[in-house]
Amino acid sequence: MDGEARPLSAAALRASRGVALRPECGNDEAFVFTLFVEARAPGFANIPLEPAQRDALLRQQFTLQTTQYRRSFPAASFSIVEWGAASIGRLYVDRSAPSMHVIDVALLRAWQGRGIGSRLLGELQEEARVAGRAVSLHVERESPAQSLYLRLGFRVLRDKGVYLEMEWRPAPGGRAA
Repeated sequence: MDGEARPLSAAALRASRGVALRPECGNDEAFVFTLFVEARAPGFANIPLEPAQRDALLRQQFTLQTTQYRRSFPAASFSIVEWGAASIGRLYVDRSAPSMHVIDVALLRAWQGRGIGSRLLGELQEEARVAGRAVSLHVERESPAQSLYLRLGFRVLRDKGVYLEMEWRPAPGGRAA
């Protein structure tokens, strides 16, 4: 990890404001692909593919996902999560619908479990609370992130098979409903 920011403990992270968002740009493609592979590679571990085949399949899925996100959410903000000058994740949010929709939130494995995802989603919830809007997202049924969303007050709206549609709404008094 030489030259990269080192992950902090959860306590140190809470005491710091080191996390920042910036717009994603063309120079971020390699990082975003690395993030995608890190999230998807475990699902490919038991598939009998040669490394070159696996890499080609991951690249194809990444390209399809990227194209689908950009076409389906043309007004969305596509942001890179940074710690200092290091890219550590991404946050894609569409604010064009009545509810704010989290398209994707992902952090490099080394940065997970440190309160960063909670902070990012908490800031979105506060933005939505002030605007009187809900926050929606989809999560894979088997994703460990589901427990984070439940802890933050999201509720399951619909079971869509592989995915669960979840939503958070501010209560009239400013708390999650």
